[in-house]
Amino acid sequence: MDRWTARRVLRVGGIVLVGIYGIVCARDPADFGFLDGVDLVFHEAGHVIFGAFGEFIGVLGGTLMQVLVPVSVTVYFYLHRQVYSAAVALFWVAQNCFNVSVYVKDARAQVLPLLGEGHDWNYLLGRLHLLDWDQALGNLVYALGLVLLGGSVVGGLYAALDPSPDD
Repeated sequence: MDRWTARRVLRVGGIVLVGIYGIVCARDPADFGFLDGVDLVFHEAGHVIFGAFGEFIGVLGGTLMQVLVPVSVTVYFYLHRQVYSAAVALFWVAQNCFNVSVYVKDARAQVLPLLGEGHDWNYLLGRLHLLDWDQALGNLVYALGLVLLGGSVVGGLYAALDPSPDD
């Protein structure tokens, strides 16, 4: 690395801010953050889109769409060799994992204020006879979010410090 260009400094600063915001999201995943409104739109659209494939898939479709949209954005950027952008998008996937983990862990208690009737994860885990596993599965989704957040920051720093002109 021969010199610190303005672009490099902005990218390092940007991914550091993403990491800090990721930690904020991870510390209190039940807190409604600025991306949660966007996530909610995709979640609700997923119920409508996947609802054509039956009740179970329709209920699962909310979470599927909520996670598939940021995964698709991440993959798109990565395939187009825009590693920094992919790393930032990967943060969005991690943030969704934190959000989903709260919903999964609420399957038995059902205390979260929800938009519509019914609780997706109570229904899903109940149908799969896994309702007693809501805490463990929610913790697993949360842990995946932590791994993805780490990958986002490491990947973003790598891309920001990479001297190649791509991205």
